[in-house]
Amino acid sequence: MNRRTHTLLAALIAGALTSVSAAPAFAQTTSDAPTHADKKAAKKQAEADKESAVAQAKADKKKTEAQSEANEAAAKANLKDAKKAD
Repeated sequence: MNRRTHTLLAALIAGALTSVSAAPAFAQTTSDAPTHADKKAAKKQAEADKESAVAQAKADKKKTEAQSEANEAAAKANLKDAKKAD
């Protein structure tokens, strides 16, 4: 994947995390005791948060690998240019 794809993926994940974190602020409860639906929703939210964190970590890893490859290519190009200068 190229850098633009990585950037887009990171932006999508960041947007998803932002909307997920803002959702509880708008929720209104009528009771202090959590209902079965509340517990189920909390469990699903925790699973979604975990999946999001894993996806972000994978995206970060791919970005780091791509940057490393780009740095290596630049170093090889600089070495080639230096040899030509001799």
